[in-house]
Amino acid sequence: MHREYHKWYSPNLNRDMELLIFGHAGARVLVFPTRRGRFHEYEDIGLVNALTEQLDNGWLQLFCVDSVDRESIYNRYAAPYDRIRRHGQYEQYILNEVLPFTRLKNPQPFMISHGCSLGAYHAVNIALRHPQWFGKIVAFSGRYSLSEPVAEFRGLFDDYYDEEIYFHSPNHFLPNLTDDSMLSHLRRMNIVLTIGVDDPFVHSNLALSEALWNKNIAHELYMWDGRAHQASDWQKMVPLYL
Repeated sequence: MHREYHKWYSPNLNRDMELLIFGHAGARVLVFPTRRGRFHEYEDIGLVNALTEQLDNGWLQLFCVDSVDRESIYNRYAAPYDRIRRHGQYEQYILNEVLPFTRLKNPQPFMISHGCSLGAYHAVNIALRHPQWFGKIVAFSGRYSLSEPVAEFRGLFDDYYDEEIYFHSPNHFLPNLTDDSMLSHLRRMNIVLTIGVDDPFVHSNLALSEALWNKNIAHELYMWDGRAHQASDWQKMVPLYL
Protein backbone atom coordinates (compact mmCIF):
# COMPACT_ATOMS: atom_id res chain seq x y z
CA MET A 1 0.00 0.00 0.00
CA HIS A 2 1.29 3.44 -0.93
CA ARG A 3 2.08 5.58 2.13
CA GLU A 4 3.56 9.09 2.33
CA TYR A 5 4.47 11.34 5.25
CA HIS A 6 4.44 15.14 4.90
CA LYS A 7 5.28 18.01 7.24
CA TRP A 8 5.35 21.75 6.69
CA TYR A 9 5.17 25.01 8.59
CA SER A 10 1.61 26.34 8.55
CA PRO A 11 1.31 30.13 8.24
CA ASN A 12 -2.32 29.88 9.36
CA LEU A 13 -1.41 28.13 12.61
CA ASN A 14 2.17 29.39 13.10
CA ARG A 15 3.44 25.89 13.78
CA ASP A 16 4.53 22.73 11.99
CA MET A 17 1.74 20.41 10.88
CA GLU A 18 1.98 16.79 9.76
CA LEU A 19 -0.16 14.46 7.68
CA LEU A 20 -0.15 11.00 6.13
CA ILE A 21 -1.35 9.89 2.70
CA PHE A 22 -2.53 6.34 2.03
CA GLY A 23 -3.31 5.06 -1.45
CA HIS A 24 -2.19 6.16 -4.89
CA ALA A 25 -5.41 7.27 -6.64
CA GLY A 26 -9.18 7.56 -6.42
CA ALA A 27 -11.55 9.87 -4.60
CA ARG A 28 -9.69 12.10 -2.14
CA VAL A 29 -10.69 11.57 1.50
CA LEU A 30 -9.95 14.21 4.13
CA VAL A 31 -9.67 12.26 7.40
CA PHE A 32 -9.94 14.05 10.77
CA PRO A 33 -8.75 12.32 13.97
CA THR A 34 -10.81 11.83 17.11
CA ARG A 35 -10.64 14.06 20.19
CA ARG A 36 -7.01 15.09 20.75
CA GLY A 37 -6.01 12.51 18.14
CA ARG A 38 -3.00 12.74 15.85
CA PHE A 39 -2.49 12.36 12.12
CA HIS A 40 -1.36 8.72 12.53
CA GLU A 41 -4.39 7.66 14.60
CA TYR A 42 -6.45 6.37 11.65
CA GLU A 43 -3.66 3.94 10.85
CA ASP A 44 -3.01 3.09 14.52
CA ILE A 45 -6.60 2.01 15.23
CA GLY A 46 -6.89 -0.23 12.18
CA LEU A 47 -9.05 1.88 9.89
CA VAL A 48 -6.47 2.12 7.12
CA ASN A 49 -6.17 -1.65 7.18
CA ALA A 50 -9.97 -1.95 7.00
CA LEU A 51 -9.80 -0.10 3.66
CA THR A 52 -6.99 -2.16 2.11
CA GLU A 53 -9.07 -3.25 -0.89
CA GLN A 54 -10.25 0.29 -1.66
CA LEU A 55 -6.74 1.73 -1.32
CA ASP A 56 -4.89 -0.97 -3.23
CA ASN A 57 -7.37 -0.76 -6.11
CA GLY A 58 -7.06 3.02 -6.39
CA TRP A 59 -10.66 3.71 -5.40
CA LEU A 60 -9.78 5.97 -2.45
CA GLN A 61 -6.82 8.07 -1.34
CA LEU A 62 -6.72 9.11 2.32
CA PHE A 63 -5.25 12.39 3.57
CA CYS A 64 -5.05 11.95 7.35
CA VAL A 65 -4.55 15.35 8.99
CA ASP A 66 -3.39 16.34 12.44
CA SER A 67 -5.54 18.32 14.87
CA VAL A 68 -5.02 21.28 17.18
CA ASP A 69 -7.88 20.38 19.53
CA ARG A 70 -5.55 20.62 22.54
CA GLU A 71 -4.88 24.24 21.55
CA SER A 72 -8.44 25.12 20.62
CA ILE A 73 -11.72 23.60 21.73
CA TYR A 74 -10.13 21.28 24.34
CA ASN A 75 -7.76 23.89 25.77
CA ARG A 76 -9.22 24.65 29.20
CA TYR A 77 -6.32 27.03 29.92
CA ALA A 78 -7.45 29.38 27.13
CA ALA A 79 -10.45 31.68 27.26
CA PRO A 80 -13.45 30.33 25.32
CA TYR A 81 -13.14 33.30 22.94
CA ASP A 82 -9.61 32.20 22.09
CA ARG A 83 -10.54 28.52 21.82
CA ILE A 84 -13.06 29.07 19.03
CA ARG A 85 -10.77 31.47 17.20
CA ARG A 86 -7.92 28.95 17.27
CA HIS A 87 -10.40 26.47 15.84
CA GLY A 88 -11.12 28.98 13.07
CA GLN A 89 -7.40 29.18 12.28
CA TYR A 90 -7.36 25.41 11.97
CA GLU A 91 -10.20 25.61 9.45
CA GLN A 92 -8.16 28.09 7.42
CA TYR A 93 -5.23 25.68 7.51
CA ILE A 94 -7.44 22.94 6.08
CA LEU A 95 -9.05 25.14 3.42
CA ASN A 96 -5.99 27.10 2.30
CA GLU A 97 -3.19 24.59 2.79
CA VAL A 98 -4.43 21.01 2.99
CA LEU A 99 -7.10 21.07 0.29
CA PRO A 100 -4.82 22.71 -2.32
CA PHE A 101 -2.13 20.17 -1.38
CA THR A 102 -4.54 17.28 -1.97
CA ARG A 103 -5.39 18.66 -5.41
CA LEU A 104 -1.70 18.88 -6.29
CA LYS A 105 -1.19 15.27 -5.26
CA ASN A 106 -4.35 13.97 -6.92
CA PRO A 107 -6.39 15.80 -9.60
CA GLN A 108 -9.47 13.63 -8.94
CA PRO A 109 -12.18 16.25 -8.27
CA PHE A 110 -14.30 14.24 -5.84
CA MET A 111 -13.55 15.01 -2.19
CA ILE A 112 -14.94 13.23 0.87
CA SER A 113 -14.93 14.69 4.39
CA HIS A 114 -14.64 11.94 6.99
CA GLY A 115 -14.03 11.39 10.69
CA CYS A 116 -15.00 9.49 13.83
CA SER A 117 -16.17 10.94 17.16
CA LEU A 118 -14.87 14.54 17.34
CA GLY A 119 -13.40 13.93 13.89
CA ALA A 120 -16.97 13.44 12.68
CA TYR A 121 -17.79 16.91 14.02
CA HIS A 122 -14.83 18.37 12.11
CA ALA A 123 -15.85 16.52 8.95
CA VAL A 124 -19.48 17.67 9.10
CA ASN A 125 -18.73 21.21 10.21
CA ILE A 126 -16.24 22.06 7.48
CA ALA A 127 -18.25 20.39 4.70
CA LEU A 128 -21.53 22.06 5.68
CA ARG A 129 -19.78 25.42 5.93
CA HIS A 130 -17.88 25.01 2.63
CA PRO A 131 -19.92 22.53 0.58
CA GLN A 132 -18.48 23.68 -2.74
CA TRP A 133 -15.31 21.69 -1.98
CA PHE A 134 -16.92 18.39 -1.01
CA GLY A 135 -19.01 15.71 -2.67
CA LYS A 136 -19.61 13.49 0.34
CA ILE A 137 -19.58 13.41 4.15
CA VAL A 138 -19.04 10.20 6.11
CA ALA A 139 -19.35 10.86 9.85
CA PHE A 140 -19.26 8.19 12.56
CA SER A 141 -20.37 8.76 16.18
CA GLY A 142 -20.31 12.56 16.00
CA ARG A 143 -21.40 15.43 18.22
CA TYR A 144 -22.72 18.41 16.27
CA SER A 145 -23.07 21.07 18.94
CA LEU A 146 -20.07 21.53 21.22
CA SER A 147 -21.41 24.19 23.55
CA GLU A 148 -23.99 22.13 25.47
CA PRO A 149 -23.10 19.42 28.00
CA VAL A 150 -24.29 15.91 27.12
CA ALA A 151 -24.29 13.16 29.77
CA GLU A 152 -20.74 12.98 31.15
CA PHE A 153 -19.39 15.25 28.41
CA ARG A 154 -19.07 18.91 29.32
CA GLY A 155 -19.81 21.87 27.10
CA LEU A 156 -16.54 23.03 25.59
CA PHE A 157 -16.94 26.80 25.98
CA ASP A 158 -17.78 27.18 29.70
CA ASP A 159 -21.22 28.70 29.06
CA TYR A 160 -19.66 31.32 26.75
CA TYR A 161 -21.39 31.75 23.39
CA ASP A 162 -20.84 34.06 20.44
CA GLU A 163 -21.35 34.26 16.70
CA GLU A 164 -18.22 32.22 15.95
CA ILE A 165 -19.46 29.33 18.09
CA TYR A 166 -22.87 29.57 16.41
CA PHE A 167 -21.38 29.34 12.92
CA HIS A 168 -19.20 26.38 13.94
CA SER A 169 -22.16 24.44 15.39
CA PRO A 170 -23.98 22.51 12.64
CA ASN A 171 -27.06 21.94 14.79
CA HIS A 172 -27.30 25.69 15.36
CA PHE A 173 -26.57 27.27 11.98
CA LEU A 174 -28.10 24.68 9.64
CA PRO A 175 -31.76 25.16 10.70
CA ASN A 176 -31.44 28.87 9.89
CA LEU A 177 -29.52 28.50 6.62
CA THR A 178 -31.28 30.25 3.73
CA ASP A 179 -28.49 30.90 1.23
CA ASP A 180 -29.69 29.31 -2.03
CA SER A 181 -26.21 28.67 -3.38
CA MET A 182 -25.08 26.85 -0.24
CA LEU A 183 -28.29 24.85 -0.05
CA SER A 184 -27.89 23.84 -3.69
CA HIS A 185 -24.39 22.55 -2.98
CA LEU A 186 -25.60 20.69 0.11
CA ARG A 187 -28.47 19.04 -1.78
CA ARG A 188 -26.12 17.49 -4.32
CA MET A 189 -23.87 16.07 -1.58
CA ASN A 190 -23.93 12.46 -0.41
CA ILE A 191 -24.18 12.56 3.41
CA VAL A 192 -23.81 9.47 5.62
CA LEU A 193 -24.13 9.62 9.41
CA THR A 194 -23.83 6.72 11.85
CA ILE A 195 -24.48 6.58 15.57
CA GLY A 196 -25.05 3.91 18.20
CA VAL A 197 -28.52 3.81 19.73
CA ASP A 198 -26.92 4.00 23.20
CA ASP A 199 -24.38 6.69 22.28
CA PRO A 200 -24.86 9.86 24.39
CA PHE A 201 -24.78 11.86 21.15
CA VAL A 202 -27.65 10.03 19.48
CA HIS A 203 -29.95 13.03 19.96
CA SER A 204 -27.37 15.31 18.37
CA ASN A 205 -27.45 13.09 15.28
CA LEU A 206 -31.24 12.98 15.24
CA ALA A 207 -31.34 16.77 15.47
CA LEU A 208 -28.89 17.11 12.58
CA SER A 209 -30.90 14.65 10.52
CA GLU A 210 -34.09 16.59 11.19
CA ALA A 211 -32.42 19.85 10.20
CA LEU A 212 -31.15 18.27 6.96
CA TRP A 213 -34.60 16.92 6.06
CA ASN A 214 -36.18 20.30 6.86
CA LYS A 215 -33.85 21.83 4.26
CA ASN A 216 -34.66 19.10 1.73
CA ILE A 217 -31.11 17.75 2.00
CA ALA A 218 -31.19 14.00 1.41
CA HIS A 219 -28.90 11.90 3.59
CA GLU A 220 -28.55 8.54 5.31
CA LEU A 221 -28.58 8.02 9.09
CA TYR A 222 -27.64 4.55 10.27
CA MET A 223 -28.40 3.52 13.85
CA TRP A 224 -26.10 0.82 15.19
CA ASP A 225 -26.74 -1.43 18.16
CA GLY A 226 -25.22 -0.43 21.48
CA ARG A 227 -22.89 2.51 21.88
CA ALA A 228 -20.87 1.70 18.71
CA HIS A 229 -18.28 4.32 19.59
CA GLN A 230 -15.04 2.33 19.43
CA ALA A 231 -12.40 1.56 16.82
CA SER A 232 -13.76 -1.98 16.49
CA ASP A 233 -17.14 -0.52 15.48
CA TRP A 234 -15.65 1.97 13.02
CA GLN A 235 -13.59 -0.81 11.42
CA LYS A 236 -16.89 -2.46 10.50
CA MET A 237 -18.52 0.77 9.34
CA VAL A 238 -15.82 2.21 7.13
CA PRO A 239 -15.83 -0.36 4.29
CA LEU A 240 -19.63 -0.14 4.22
CA TYR A 241 -20.05 3.63 4.03
CA LEU A 242 -16.83 5.24 2.79
